[in-house]
Amino acid sequence: MTEIDRRTADVVVVGAGLAGLTAAIRLAEAGLRVVTVAKGLGSIRLSPATIDILGYGPDLVHEPARELQGFLSAHPGHPYSLVSPVQLAASVQWLKEHTDGTAYVGDPDANMLLPTALGVPRPSAVVPETMAAGDIRKSRSVAVAGFSVLKDFQPDLAAENLQAAAAALGFGMTVRPLHLNTRVNGEADVSSLALARRLEDTAFRNAVAAELTAGLRDEDAVGLPAVLGLDQAASVWSDLQAMVGRPVFEIPTVPPSAPGMRLAKVLQDRLRHAGGRLVLGSEVVGAEVQGGQLAGVRVKTAARQLAWMCRWVVLATGGFASGGLAVDLSGAVSETALGLPVSGPPPDEPLFLPRYLDEHPMGSVGLKVDPLLRPLAYDGEPVHPNLYAAGAVIGGARPAREKSGDGISLSTGYLAAGIILQEAG
Repeated sequence: MTEIDRRTADVVVVGAGLAGLTAAIRLAEAGLRVVTVAKGLGSIRLSPATIDILGYGPDLVHEPARELQGFLSAHPGHPYSLVSPVQLAASVQWLKEHTDGTAYVGDPDANMLLPTALGVPRPSAVVPETMAAGDIRKSRSVAVAGFSVLKDFQPDLAAENLQAAAAALGFGMTVRPLHLNTRVNGEADVSSLALARRLEDTAFRNAVAAELTAGLRDEDAVGLPAVLGLDQAASVWSDLQAMVGRPVFEIPTVPPSAPGMRLAKVLQDRLRHAGGRLVLGSEVVGAEVQGGQLAGVRVKTAARQLAWMCRWVVLATGGFASGGLAVDLSGAVSETALGLPVSGPPPDEPLFLPRYLDEHPMGSVGLKVDPLLRPLAYDGEPVHPNLYAAGAVIGGARPAREKSGDGISLSTGYLAAGIILQEAG
């Protein structure tokens, strides 16, 4: 039998999403030797890159920080019960300070209402500055512009739905679609990422600005699909605003997400700059236990298995969508990396309810953790005293319904790192 290669670190972070990268960067910046291992690139690249702290509870939430207390009274097992208001605010401030070139605005005190590609207002508290002018609470009239070569964004649909939604919410605004026919190398169909790269070309950007200026009337602002560059988004956005003479805002589209790719790159670069290591294409397949204590994790790569030995492990593998949790044909739910106990409804209760939009018990399944974010065994004791969970792998939330997932990932990733730093002195 081949001897397993063993390598050492202070901390191994499992997962490269928002929770994992937040924890890893904080720990690396404090001087710990951090290795982040992940099967893929992380879910940030698929996300709109907004930080939705609490959007519905179940009614529309306007002030997340103020309304969280009442929300937690009705949901005592929610992950936010582990995070104090001060820690939540600190995690948001931390993100703002660590996203140079992808500046964020907003705070937990108030939600903006930003349009989606379908024209549905989405409550978000902290957003890229390229999206903030889309807040329908503050606009009188808006033009929603789309590129004829981008089939994933239909300005007529977005404008019609946004107009109706704004009226239903009591906002007196008018919304008009605008079609841009700027050609991209003669192609009739391009992806959002190809268009984002094309907009970093000055000549193409000028042509788009000229067509926008010619088509606009007296609108307060103009919305575009979120394709305003990848590496040069700040300059693309500011140039367009200057040329059209009014605020420009991005509207998230279907994945892959240009704003998500920007955020992922910024955070991964931050991790490497701080001395942390990011190992992609590596799947954690079990724990390394010595003397009854967690001493590391076993990792499978394309060519071999190896073990990362460490003092602490942060598990930030995500929920069902990211593969951190899985359910088999019998309905049994499992945690896929370390085989940890999963908390859910009693065995005699269903995981799914009859109607599609019901609050399915499966939606809140995940790890049960103690106040120090340590996953608990069925007897209520920590599985390992040096193992911490962060993000969507923690149970008790319904992030898709609540619009809370990004806030949970950011704050628990930030908190997990803080707990380890206290232990490390």
